[in-house]
Amino acid sequence: MFHRNPMAAMKLLKDLLYGVRIKDIVGNTQIAIESVCYDSRKSAKNALFVAIPGTQVDGHEYIETALDGGAIAVVCEHIPTHAREGIHYIQTNDSAFALSAIAANWFDNPSEQLKVVGVTGTNGKTTVATLLHTLLSELEGEKCGLLSTINVKMGRETVPATHTTPDALAIQGHMRAMVDAGVKYCFMEVSSHALVQHRAAHVDFDIAVFTNITRDHLDYHGDMNGYIAAKKILFDGLKSSAVAIFNDDVKHGETMVQDTKAKVRSYALKHPADYKVKIMERQFDGTLLHINDQECWTRIMGDFNAYNLCAIYAVGIELGKDPLQLLTAMSMLKPVEGRFQTIQGKGITAIVDYAHTPDALENVLNTIDKLKGGGHIITVVGCGGNRDKGKRPQMAQIAASKSNKAVFTSDNPRKEEPQAILDDMMAGVSADLKSKVLVILDREQAIKSALMLAKEGDIVLIAGKGHEKYQEVHGQRHHFDDVEQVNHYLNA
Repeated sequence: MFHRNPMAAMKLLKDLLYGVRIKDIVGNTQIAIESVCYDSRKSAKNALFVAIPGTQVDGHEYIETALDGGAIAVVCEHIPTHAREGIHYIQTNDSAFALSAIAANWFDNPSEQLKVVGVTGTNGKTTVATLLHTLLSELEGEKCGLLSTINVKMGRETVPATHTTPDALAIQGHMRAMVDAGVKYCFMEVSSHALVQHRAAHVDFDIAVFTNITRDHLDYHGDMNGYIAAKKILFDGLKSSAVAIFNDDVKHGETMVQDTKAKVRSYALKHPADYKVKIMERQFDGTLLHINDQECWTRIMGDFNAYNLCAIYAVGIELGKDPLQLLTAMSMLKPVEGRFQTIQGKGITAIVDYAHTPDALENVLNTIDKLKGGGHIITVVGCGGNRDKGKRPQMAQIAASKSNKAVFTSDNPRKEEPQAILDDMMAGVSADLKSKVLVILDREQAIKSALMLAKEGDIVLIAGKGHEKYQEVHGQRHHFDDVEQVNHYLNA
């Protein structure tokens, strides 16, 4: 909850409702609102409470709690049968969309005062958004903002992230803080969940980037068509002066931009495109690229990262940056935490990567295969609990088929039994590959075992958690860091 708008101590309810699709009003809108919330526990005197139906909890069940906490007005999809006297009720068809509009109005539409770049796709969002933030921050000394899976940066202030894309109030609050800090650019990961839930519906995007789409989050979206439609929301909502940048080498790339009003630009490695990248050399300390026929040596490895770097270059050009200055600055970029992060010791190379989808795991293993020389590949991998079960057998088969040895272990089991997840994974491994697989329930022991199995020149991939500093087991989070574990065994 945000109690006070930095621009004003309070706002009239009628001003907060600009852009909200109103069905009915009980009471009046000429009242002063001092705070906005959608969590009844954060209600306060003269607050506006927005009741949102969710997948786990329906905010309508907590209207009375919010009123007891001091709320004076309620936005809801169903006005309570027994409405309280003196309380003002606003009925709408979609409370989540209403919250997005209200949040933007509360903070005086800060995204209109920023150059906002949104990045969506199954894989690559964090890398593209984070590297863009680093690049633009260093290129001309301009203050930049970042909303990412890893953290939120508002000029000089950094706070940990809680979601890939925050809730609507948090998005607008962070952007207001950016504007107040003199920030010019905001780079933002935009998840499919956030798009469906309208969290970013009232963000004024200037550029949107589509990286790729492969199986993920089907537990939420139902099927691939639902997932594709969710991603497409970002591009369908762009203004005519915006730019839509898409990967033309991936399936559904053109689908994303077919109905957009924005100017369309493409990038690709395999097909003709507005921004074309070629991989000239691959080394463990970097990659030599040609981007639009200009040479660029980068310390970032992986064929999949060639696409990410091309997307970054495209955004830079569309923002009006000089091509040569852009490429020079790109050559100084370092890998993002937990994204193909290499750690070496005892003649072994360990790679910690966030790959948690079949496509991402296959891309990382294909990259390692091109770099491995004469060494073996050992892969440590698990799958998250209470998520799409269909990708478990797929990821298991990929790990077993593309590694010399695969160690299946726990990822974030959440509230599922860890062994049940591993059973689902093993069910996907073909009979001829089962002998290559070890199953070790404890992640720490799995990592230790993989590193002990490795010989000089081997590569150990630890996939799935990347930057995360915790593991969630039986609904409880405890500290766990793959990078710490690797350093402990390789460099103790």
